[in-house]
Amino acid sequence: GHGADITWDPGLTAAVDFEAELAVVIGRTARLVTEAEALDFVLGYTCLNDVSARDLQYADKQFVRAKSLDTFTPMGPALVTADEIPEPQALGIRCLVNGEVMQESSTAQMVHGVAALIAFCSRAFTLEPGDIIATGTPSGVGWFRDPKRMLRDGDEVTVEIERVGRLVNRCREE
Repeated sequence: GHGADITWDPGLTAAVDFEAELAVVIGRTARLVTEAEALDFVLGYTCLNDVSARDLQYADKQFVRAKSLDTFTPMGPALVTADEIPEPQALGIRCLVNGEVMQESSTAQMVHGVAALIAFCSRAFTLEPGDIIATGTPSGVGWFRDPKRMLRDGDEVTVEIERVGRLVNRCREE
């Protein structure tokens, strides 16, 4: 969560990356909902950093291990209720590393909007209260920069989402 360290074993991964994302927290059971009604199932929103070990991601040819290391995917610092954000597709989103802007965009640029994601997921499986949907990250992640900019021991990474909050974490090799 907010203020906690993001840690990793440098013997396991040398390519830890940041991904600023809007997290959607489901407030009531959703199954087979339409896009038109999808936002009625949202409890609220928070900031999420979908931290990813890119070398593991590409070596494994899938995402599970790369995104599941202990301390990865911090969220917070608070939940902003859905009634405070009636339009989740109009929020500025940024990621900073040591104060330098790495990602800067808007939720309006998301490949799939919040309502579409909820409808899509609810067609395949039941969403339960407390479930979290990570909505995807804007361009600018470290892996696709030239040169690459991976997180390093001592870095401070910040995810800021307009009207939602500011998630700050320090990076530390174990």
